[in-house]
Amino acid sequence: MEQQQPHTVDSLTRELHDLGVPAGGVVLLHSSMRSLGFVAGGVHAVVLALLAALGPDGTLVVPTHTPDNTDPAEWRNPPVPSTWWPVIRGQTPGFDPASTPSQWMGVLAEAVRTWPGALRSDHPQVSFAALGSRAAEIVGRHRLDDGLGDDSPLGALYERNGTVLLLGCGHDANTSLHLAEWRQRAPRRAVAGSSVRQPDGTSRWVVWTDVVPDESDFVRLGADFEATGGVTVGRVGNATARLMPQRALVDFATGWMAAHRRPAG
Repeated sequence: MEQQQPHTVDSLTRELHDLGVPAGGVVLLHSSMRSLGFVAGGVHAVVLALLAALGPDGTLVVPTHTPDNTDPAEWRNPPVPSTWWPVIRGQTPGFDPASTPSQWMGVLAEAVRTWPGALRSDHPQVSFAALGSRAAEIVGRHRLDDGLGDDSPLGALYERNGTVLLLGCGHDANTSLHLAEWRQRAPRRAVAGSSVRQPDGTSRWVVWTDVVPDESDFVRLGADFEATGGVTVGRVGNATARLMPQRALVDFATGWMAAHRRPAG
């Protein structure tokens, strides 16, 4: 093992401070736990370090998306037989912010979601969880038909001059770029569906229309934003960390997409 010493809560907190994580700020985290190397205390210690860096007035936000709770007719990796679609729509347990696990978001996001005091938005596909003084402000407004737009936690983060932290991952995981996508003049839209938990505990399949997300150019977009000097790059544990103001990122990405993407049609 090339790592000389275990990373700790204290060492990670110092490195987060050195990177520029703002005490009292609102930080949206995307992360790869594996990239950090060996941490004494594992995931638990990393969350403690993030909360220590943010301080008592800060707020930590993570994506807690549930991509399995989508219309099976759209599944491609892998697809399922069309004869299964009615069963999946009718029998998938309805999304419950309190108990439905996130999927593919990583162990750090799941640790924050289940941390005492964490709050979660109620979107059945693209929810976010927040922990800290402004958690309710961030996750309290999440429209079904504006999953990653201005009436989502991403929009709330933008309004509050939040910060994005990519911890051991790249811009392909940078969810805030979707906010720019939602702000395009005529983004492509489609019908979406999910199973939603009802007040009586039963489940119901609901449908709505929203923008179709597309991450295919996020790596190139992110590189162009970094070329402006808008990203602070440093080390946290063994990971390469990228810290950036979300508002500047989204404003740049909104113009970049208008110039580089073909209009829907």
